[in-house]
Amino acid sequence: MNTAQQLGYDPQAKLLMIHADDAGLSHAENRATIQALEKGMVNSYSIMVPCPWFHEMALYAKDHPQYDMGLHLTLTCEWETYRFGPVLPVSEVPGLVDGHGHFFRKREQLREKATAEEVEKELRAQIEKALRMGLRPTHLDSHMYSVGSHPDFFTVYKKLGEAYGLPVLINKQMMEMVGLDPKTHIGPNDLTIDHTYLGAIADFEKGQFNQGYQHILEKLQPGLNLILIHPAFDEPEMQAIAINHPNFGAEWRQMDFDFFTSEKTKATLVEHNIQMVTWGDIKTQNSF
Repeated sequence: MNTAQQLGYDPQAKLLMIHADDAGLSHAENRATIQALEKGMVNSYSIMVPCPWFHEMALYAKDHPQYDMGLHLTLTCEWETYRFGPVLPVSEVPGLVDGHGHFFRKREQLREKATAEEVEKELRAQIEKALRMGLRPTHLDSHMYSVGSHPDFFTVYKKLGEAYGLPVLINKQMMEMVGLDPKTHIGPNDLTIDHTYLGAIADFEKGQFNQGYQHILEKLQPGLNLILIHPAFDEPEMQAIAINHPNFGAEWRQMDFDFFTSEKTKATLVEHNIQMVTWGDIKTQNSF
């Protein structure tokens, strides 16, 4: 039984969320996310609370509650020169930061240095900060899926979903990507995404990025599907953030935006009988 059937849909239904990660990362990210929500096919997004441009996106979220919005729980900062750290004082979560008080760039560093207690403390602080801003998230997900870098962190992640009555992103492919065994860490009652897709670095390097996304849509399988994108504008701000980071860099993010705001992509969704759903739909149907 796939997740679509568990949610009460026809088992052959091709359900899809087109989800924009990383809102709050930058002004260029926020502007592109907003336009993709208002004019494109993005029907869900999530906000990074620790980032400098969180406040701008939080104000938008408060003024536009019709859009599906989650919290992109953040424990890592992958960028070379653009650095940020926890919302809590460094003294309270010393295992989450490097010598400059910034999040580690890699999941492996987080796994080696952090404790589950520090992870829970910081992630609760991020959620509480969003709630104090008046945000009403529909779900929780994770930047770089860093919550999967250690089994104990993943336990904290699921615990927070239960505590706040929110679904969390759980998916076999994402877990395997970060080295977490799905057989061990997906419980019988966990709501899972059947298929999760990201843009492929191989397609990007070969100049076939759009073809890769087109293939995903044309071959979409029945069940609950999630395409994770990172829309932003390829301009000086985002270029500076993503220096020496071509994957998920400024050009990549512009291509994400362009593809998922195009008329051709809209037509593809209709042609292949793809039904759009949101985390809010899932939350309602499962009585979280």
